[in-house]
Formats: sequence, C-alpha cells, structure tokens
Amino acid sequence: MPEALIGVALDAARAEGVRYADVRLVTPQRYLHLAVRDGAASSLTSSHTAGLGVRVRTDRAWGFAATRMLTPATVRRAARTAVRLARAAGRTARGPLPWTNEAGPHRGRYATALREDPFAVPGEEVIALLADAEHRLHVGPEVKSGVASFHAWDETKWFASSDGASFHSRIVQVGAGVSATAVRGSDVETRSAPSSFGGDFRQAGFEFVRGLALPEVAEGVGKEAVALLDAPACPTGSTTLVLGSSQLALQVHESVGHAVELDRILGSEAAFAGTSWVPPDGVGRLVYGSERMHVVADATAPGGLGTFGWDDEGVPAQRVPIVSAGRLAGFLTSRETAAALGLGGSGGTARADGADRAPLIRMTNINLEPGDRSFDELLEGVDEGVFMDTNRSWSIDDKRLNFQFGTEVARRIVRGELGGLVRRAIYAGMTPEFWRSMDAVGDRSTWHLWGLPNCGKGQPSQTAHVSHGAPAARFRGVRVRGG
Repeated sequence: MPEALIGVALDAARAEGVRYADVRLVTPQRYLHLAVRDGAASSLTSSHTAGLGVRVRTDRAWGFAATRMLTPATVRRAARTAVRLARAAGRTARGPLPWTNEAGPHRGRYATALREDPFAVPGEEVIALLADAEHRLHVGPEVKSGVASFHAWDETKWFASSDGASFHSRIVQVGAGVSATAVRGSDVETRSAPSSFGGDFRQAGFEFVRGLALPEVAEGVGKEAVALLDAPACPTGSTTLVLGSSQLALQVHESVGHAVELDRILGSEAAFAGTSWVPPDGVGRLVYGSERMHVVADATAPGGLGTFGWDDEGVPAQRVPIVSAGRLAGFLTSRETAAALGLGGSGGTARADGADRAPLIRMTNINLEPGDRSFDELLEGVDEGVFMDTNRSWSIDDKRLNFQFGTEVARRIVRGELGGLVRRAIYAGMTPEFWRSMDAVGDRSTWHLWGLPNCGKGQPSQTAHVSHGAPAARFRGVRVRGG
C-alpha cells in the first residue's frame, strides 16, 4: 500500500512544466515521553501520526503540499496542489532554480540496529527505573526537586522521486536523564546527568537507556547540586578554559553547525534562523580555528541522531569535511544550494520534520575530531584556569559570531590539577577568536557522541534530531565570570 500511494502521488505530480517531484510517506511516526518528578509520575505523552508530503519543482519555483488522509484521492489532490503552488510561485521568481543531478538509491533499505524495542518495554518497568533514579537524587533537605525522564521516537518512511530514487527506512531513537535542583534561601543550583536538555540520546533501542545506569549516577548528581550552594562565584577575567565534552558539543552545535548551513549563508533563512558570519567563498581560505581543529559532518556515525541511509532528497549519507586543520573545508548543503554554489553534488543534509514539512538543510552529526591529549594532559601547565561542563544557559547572535554560555558545573584549575567547585560560571567570546585559541584537544578517551533532539529551524518551525561528537579541549585567554 505505501508504494501504491506514492505511485499515485508521483503520477499526479508529472504535469506540464514539472522538472522534478518527490514523495515522502511517513507511517507511523511515534513519540513516547515518560517522567517522574519528586516521587510521582509527572508526564505521559504518547503520539502516533502518519502523513504524505509531495514536493515538486518547475524551472523556477517549488511547490509543496501534504495530507494526513492516506487515500488515493487525497494524495492525488495533494500532488496537484503542489503543482499549482509551484506554478504560482514561479510567476514572481527572480530566475531559474539551480539543481544537482544525483544518483539516488533504487529500493534502498535502512533500519536502526536495536536489541530492545523501546515501544515494547512495559511502561511500568520504565517508570520503576525512573522512580528509582529520581529517588536517589534526594540526598538531603536542600534537594527540593528531582526529575528523571525518558523519550523515544520511531519513524518509518517511504520515499520515491521522479528521477528514480526510492528507499524505505525505520529510525528509532531513545534518551533519558536526571536532574536535581538544590535550594537554600534565595540560592538555587541545578545539576544534570548525563547532560542537560533531558540527558543523552542515541539512535538505538532501550538497551541504551539501561546502559546509562541512571540510578547509579543519581546520588552523585544530587550531592553536587548541594555542594554548588556552598561554592564561591567563578572568578572574573581572562584565563585558560578547559571545556568538558558535553559543553564543547553544544559549542560545536551553535558556533559551527549552524554557521555552515549553506541556506543561512546564502540568506534564505535570514527571517527566522538568521544568517552566518561564514562567507560562501570561504572554503580553503577562511581560518575558522587553530590547526588542531578538525570538524566533520558525518551522517554515517553509528548511533548518531543525524545518521540515516539517505536524506529527504534521496542523497546518500556522507562524511563531509567542514573544518580541516583550522580552515573551512565545506558546508552543509542541499541539492539546490550545492548547485547554486557550483559544487559537484549535495552533501546529503536536507531533512524534514515529518511528512507535513518540506526538507531544508539540517545538521547531521557534526563532530569535533579527538586530538592526542588525555584529560590530565589538558590540565598540565595550567597554573590558573577554569574547567566548565554541562550547559546551563546560552546566547549567540543570528550570525553565529558573538556568544555567551553558562555551565552547571565548574572547577578551578590550580597548578595543573582540578580544584574546588565554583558556581554560575560563564564564558564568552567571538567564534573565530575562540576556536583559534584552542591549543590542545582531548584524545579518544575524552570524546563522546552526544544526542540533541531539539534543534529548531525553519518557517513553519521544524525540530531536528542531531548529534555532536566532542572531546574535552583547552582554550587560552577566554573571558570568564560568575553569573
């Protein structure tokens, strides 16, 4: 039935003036969220949706339409609506649409490797695990609130295009985490694990959640939240900064991943997501960071939230260099933007949030490659500095140039060793200056692939699931202060 409906839509889209059409049928698209807060189940969200989206291209414009009613008549109507919209938009287009010719898959297949389907695990078992973890957060009267949460997504998709590409995929993603909030008077401190933003996430089954061992780590999270209440403020000044893997992953996301999205660079996302400080002719000449900076967009990374077989234009998943030895090496592209810049082909980063959204450029797994220093070696030679990890707050301008980040946890570095906790630590800078100050990068033992399921972009808004691999790293002369 899915292939038949897609065929109906493609046939209806083959109208006069249409140069290309693709169809995505998503069924089912499932989401599950369970949480325990302060000893009681506090959240249960379960959704199940389906839909079909049709996108067509004339020489001058795009048209897109979608339907959640999966019958031959409704999908035919959606395809014809997409054709009418493309023709109407073409009347005011400034010029022809660029487009790359890509050899897509024929009957390709991709499926998440999982051992334990998260939607088959009894809800009572999940709640029991979360309740155990949340209970252990409460190490003393100062811990006024604790949360343990679990998320799961399951998307099955069929894709076909007028140029002969077709594939079928099933992607399953899970994640979980804990968070403790300690209060004393007007002082409030929060500590999370494995990271903030709900924890850590992976393309995997429920076995990944079990492996997080949330009940075992929860007590330490609660104790650190309480200890932060007694910590002095982070010192103010220019200093040596060592960032942990979790915080550096978000730094990569905000100041590299978004900045190299080619639609932002070319101005088509300016109204909502913003633009970029990176110039379209910067490949090979723009110095993005130090020679120790190597960043790749890797849609083939095992377990990444940005891992797939093919993107939503039928382009295969790829490993694309973004920054090599500190110089800009590439962009995140679609078939249209790659052609606009005269590139040989798309990097395969056009994705859509469900059937009722048109694809746009999204991050895949944007990874800072590991270096050759152990964590202890990152601290060596630092007479005075600060270690920060786990994001608490962030702010960055719409060009991805000026930024400020706050972290949940920070420690002083004194004569090459970690010292006591400091609280409300904040660091700030400008993207190229910051990355050029990176003088040491942690090795594989400090590197971790972090999942982030809430990256927003587009009009109407779309949410993408992405991942970032990052080691710990050291930066010189960074402005820090206590919030």
